[in-house]
Amino acid sequence: MNKVILLVEDNPTDEKLTIRAFGKCNISNEVVVARDGAEALDYLFATGSHVGRDTTQVPAVILLDLKLPKLDGLEVLRRIRADSRTQTVPVVVLTSSKEDEDIARSYSLGANAYVRKPVDFAEFAEAAKTLGLFWLLMNEPPRQVR
Repeated sequence: MNKVILLVEDNPTDEKLTIRAFGKCNISNEVVVARDGAEALDYLFATGSHVGRDTTQVPAVILLDLKLPKLDGLEVLRRIRADSRTQTVPVVVLTSSKEDEDIARSYSLGANAYVRKPVDFAEFAEAAKTLGLFWLLMNEPPRQVR
C-alpha cells in the first residue's frame, strides 16, 4: 500500500516546493496537506471535515511546520504523541524557526527530526527529497499491533 505523507504547512509557496521536490525524485506517495494545526488533527483523528476517514491508515511520515494558524505545531505534536493511534508515526518538524527553544521543545515532545527550511529553492528541494527518501524508503516503522 502506498502510504500517505501528511504535510502540515500554511505557506502555499513552501507547500508547492515540497510537493514539487517529491515529484522530482519520483516519490509518488499521496501528499495530504493540512493548512493549520486543527486541520491536521481533524485528518489524523477523523474529526471535522475528515469524519469517517479510516484512522487505521496512518501517514508514513508527518512533515510539521511550527508556526501555524489555529493551533501551533508544538501543540499538534503533543496531541499526536499523546494518542496511541499516532504516537509512533514519524514526525519531522520542518520549519523556518531557528530558536533553540523550539528545537528543544520539539524533541522533548517526541519529534523524530528537526529540519530548518532552507530559503534557497535548490537547497529546499534537496532537503525535501532527502526527507522523503529516508522516511519512505529507508526507515523501518514499527508494526501496528492490534
